[in-house]
Amino acid sequence: MKSQHPSTALSPSHTLKHTINAQRVRLREILGNTLNQHARELPPLLGNTDALDLHLGEIFLKLELCKYIYALDVNGIQLSSTISRFGPDVESLGRDRSARPYMHHIHDENVDFNLSEAYISCNKKRPSLTAIQSIRDSSGKRVGFLGVDYDLRELPHSEVIYEEPNQWRQIKGDPAIRSGLFLQQRVESIMDRHIDDVLSVHEALILDQGVHHVQIHFSSSRSTIWHVDDPYVYRILTMDELISPNICLAYPRRAYFERAIVPQRDIGKILKQFKALRFADETIYLRYGSLNIVNGKIGLNFSCDGTHYLNYDEFLAKGLEFWFSGKTFPQAVVPAEALDYAKLDDKIEELSARGCVQINKLLRMLEKENLPEELHNYTPAERDYIYNELKSVMDVYQGGVCGL
Repeated sequence: MKSQHPSTALSPSHTLKHTINAQRVRLREILGNTLNQHARELPPLLGNTDALDLHLGEIFLKLELCKYIYALDVNGIQLSSTISRFGPDVESLGRDRSARPYMHHIHDENVDFNLSEAYISCNKKRPSLTAIQSIRDSSGKRVGFLGVDYDLRELPHSEVIYEEPNQWRQIKGDPAIRSGLFLQQRVESIMDRHIDDVLSVHEALILDQGVHHVQIHFSSSRSTIWHVDDPYVYRILTMDELISPNICLAYPRRAYFERAIVPQRDIGKILKQFKALRFADETIYLRYGSLNIVNGKIGLNFSCDGTHYLNYDEFLAKGLEFWFSGKTFPQAVVPAEALDYAKLDDKIEELSARGCVQINKLLRMLEKENLPEELHNYTPAERDYIYNELKSVMDVYQGGVCGL
């Protein structure tokens, strides 16, 4: 099979990564200014544990949803008790938090506020998030940190559910299977012997019987289906059921699902392409194929245990010469220009920390081809990536505290 590149279409604004980034922007807006105000009250109290605990208790009552609050010195050593709704925990005095993930900026004097990535807490083993605010004296010198811990389950969340990206995705399978690929060949399954009847049954189930998602396991001769009347439950159909047209009598007749984006005329074409991929080669062959008519996604798992996910129209546009040219299996999907995503994501995180007003200003400059000075050293592809990521974050965030 031949290598292929993902499509260049923009990622949807509600992908998992974009939704998480938008949520972080929202939390920064909520927490940043508030913690800065409270941190200004603390410098005179840092040498008096009792007074510090008492004042932190008052701050705790003003902060919605927080689990713990505490004060640290400039080296990350705890100066106060850990304050919670149960009162002060004095055993936390002197605790060294400098190595915790939320303190990675401890030696960066230019960072006043840091919102950590999600992590698992040491004590309760729960998904958590920590906001750290620098405490500065009247001269502007950093003299400590104010820390506030949150349980992720209790924080406000976006009501937007992320969407699968439109790009072609490929996931490598078991290395043991891949290494022995050319020592195996397809063994005819029961489904292979009845392939035309089986595919006709699937086409009828999708077009007329309300099935909106199918997984056809050619090698193990079974199918898994989801029905629009009961979408939370899957049903397994064995060959005894699949070779009998009577299976359609087990499901109520339903019009083609109104949420489907796959045209009815393409259902048969997709199933025939599954058959072609099953029989085109005796070493590299389709083990199972899936189709979801609502999001239009095709899933393909081959004998090397590699799995592909792509849109139905792109799938139909590919002929067998694409999949089997040279008899080599598609390698991992790579972009046309290799990008350092770790570096770019760090830059996006830095830009996001400036708040939605500055993000929108930067986006407008890029849209007008007015190149911001801080992006001069980035290639056009890198700038496009930064723009698309920031734009997607703001699309998810639309209607939030920024009032977009």
